[in-house]
Amino acid sequence: MAEVQTSTQSGELSQRFIEFVMMHAQNAALFLGQIPNPKTGEGEVNLELAKMFIDQLAMVQEKTRGNLTNEEATVLRNTLSNLQMVYVEVAQQTPKGAAQPEQPPAEPKPETSSFAGPARDKSATPEQPPIAPSTESESKKKFTKSYGS
Repeated sequence: MAEVQTSTQSGELSQRFIEFVMMHAQNAALFLGQIPNPKTGEGEVNLELAKMFIDQLAMVQEKTRGNLTNEEATVLRNTLSNLQMVYVEVAQQTPKGAAQPEQPPAEPKPETSSFAGPARDKSATPEQPPIAPSTESESKKKFTKSYGS
């Protein structure tokens, strides 16, 4: 009986972990302009916030290495690599000094990478470049990650 209960608890924890990963992925996709903002219905790009969610998933991957089930590790690995690829694409398309409000493109660009989450707004185009703050707190960071450009 104890084995069944442990197995059920383990399955619940695994499901919660996957939901946690997907929640972070949805937030990153929102800030990459892949999911429309629920308030405005329009895509918006904030590379700094998207990078924060992607970096958090990368940290979770590093800190949980060897402690995940095959399913959990696969979901985390695939989600993280898909988000990193989208981040690079969006960052490369982002014009320097672009305005914060997003304008819809004349023609939607075909989607080249997949994201194992909810449907995304494929017509959204990025406009905000990554900002490199020069504040004192930024100089105290132990590390930073770059996914391109």
